[in-house]
Amino acid sequence: MKFQKPKFWDYKKPNALSYLLLPLTLPLIINNFFLKLKNKNFGYSPIKKICVGNIYVGGTGKTPLAIKIYHLLNRLKFKTVIIKKFYKNQIDEQKILNKYTKLYCLKNRVIGLNQAIRDGNDVAIFDDGLQDRLINYDLNFVCFNNIKWIGNGLLIPAGPLREKIESISKYDAVFINGNEIDCSSLKLLIKKLNKNIKIFESHYFPLNIDQFDNSQKYIVFSGIGNPETFKETLARNKFNIIKEIIFPDHYNYTQIDIDKIKLQAKNLNAQIITTEKDYVKINSNKNNDIKFLKIEFKIKNEEELIDYLKLHI
Repeated sequence: MKFQKPKFWDYKKPNALSYLLLPLTLPLIINNFFLKLKNKNFGYSPIKKICVGNIYVGGTGKTPLAIKIYHLLNRLKFKTVIIKKFYKNQIDEQKILNKYTKLYCLKNRVIGLNQAIRDGNDVAIFDDGLQDRLINYDLNFVCFNNIKWIGNGLLIPAGPLREKIESISKYDAVFINGNEIDCSSLKLLIKKLNKNIKIFESHYFPLNIDQFDNSQKYIVFSGIGNPETFKETLARNKFNIIKEIIFPDHYNYTQIDIDKIKLQAKNLNAQIITTEKDYVKINSNKNNDIKFLKIEFKIKNEEELIDYLKLHI
């Protein structure tokens, strides 16, 4: 059974239930403290190591950002790979990474790094792993969604954070990901926490919008960390969404799930649309009447990011 994020995690302020759960955050606080004391297996190495991660659980855009940085570095002629720790419940992200990058997905990150070094790569990008203290990354990037930010600001299980927000003082850059909105106030908050941190903004740009008929009605379904951003992307592009079906993040669809969605679409005389991350988990041969929105991850200040990477790689 998949875990579905509680709604109160994303309230702007903690509610009574959050405060009730505060004592249960103590194990995470203790764990984070002892992680700081762990010896790092890799200090200097012949390969540069970039970690793209988050402190907010799910839906921050770290995988699309890792793919984007991978392609930027390849353009700069760096032999680059993505390293992701294998989790059985994250097949969707693994399939997407394998489709668009050279992926090493192994049972732990150190094994993946050793393999990347043996294969003569210049750069290893880690999709997730900011809390893995065994590796001394050369660059640490932390991602946030521009709508969710830090939710109610509390640690799991009282809130959605793996670490306190003050932990960004030890990271090199923040990426604010999502749809195109004014993030000025958010950037001011980040600078108060770490005046020297680099801030980059990105947004999702649909690539196959011409394949859809906006005069049609649509049912949208997804099992991702932040379905609100996906729905907003569709709304911005004038999709007529009449029903939304949300599954837990990394949900593994059965054909029965898909058949139920198709029956609802038939009854409502609607088309079906989902994300590419969800689409890779369904049997496309049996479900060619389902389409996905293909998106490109665009960095607002991309040239500045390229210069930053050149400086540190």
